[in-house]
Amino acid sequence: MNKAIRYLAPAIVFLVVLLFWELAVRWFEIHKVVLPPPRDVLQSFIDERWVLLNGAWITLQAAAAGLLASGLIGFLIAVVFSLSTWVRNSCYPYVIFLQTVPIVAIAPLLILWFGNEFRTVVLVAAIISIFPVISNVTSGLLSVNENFRDLFYLQSASTLQLLFKLRIPAAIPQLILGLRISCGLAVIGAIIGEFFVGDRGAYEGLGTIITARQANLRTSSMIAAVITCTLLGLILLLLVQTLNKTVFRRWTHGVGFETDGNS
Repeated sequence: MNKAIRYLAPAIVFLVVLLFWELAVRWFEIHKVVLPPPRDVLQSFIDERWVLLNGAWITLQAAAAGLLASGLIGFLIAVVFSLSTWVRNSCYPYVIFLQTVPIVAIAPLLILWFGNEFRTVVLVAAIISIFPVISNVTSGLLSVNENFRDLFYLQSASTLQLLFKLRIPAAIPQLILGLRISCGLAVIGAIIGEFFVGDRGAYEGLGTIITARQANLRTSSMIAAVITCTLLGLILLLLVQTLNKTVFRRWTHGVGFETDGNS
């Protein structure tokens, strides 16, 4: 029963939002260019389903590649940070700086350096999504139980043995947490990259579609594309959850990533 309520409640909220949306458009007589009614957005989904699917596939590839790159590179950087206090203290401020630099400001530079290519969109997605991975994995690597660490020292374990047999397994839950946070960021990065790359005719991702529909004042189609972007974030999150439940289950089971069906 509780499981049914858990899935039913979001559906009810969704229907209530649609109802208020429809009523607001009618009562306040909002022009369709400003805010079209839900039925117009649904019609745009139907009329442009193949365009949206093609754009979603292109953007999903860029976001997934960016997320994969941020996961691998972020994990390696976190490992280096955990092994050397000097490197961590010297370089971590620059990681924070990378997170605080507005990606919209440096995207034109990335296009100038790497071209109007798919790889540039992937790079933007990776840059914007890498910080949660570095931050969470570094925390996980450095937060090993002291009793376990002392036990390894008593057994004369080497630094590499301590890393691969204790620190990395203990940091896997933090890696999953970082990837879950980065899913939405990767999609955002891909869309931002496409705002610039797609504007120059590189390819038709969702970011390009949104820009084109805005220029033509096709608001219902633009909202349909925005909703599709949201769905891409959910798809990436489901992929990370699947990875968690299959490959990393032995390290993450029972630490908050599994949801009990009776809860």
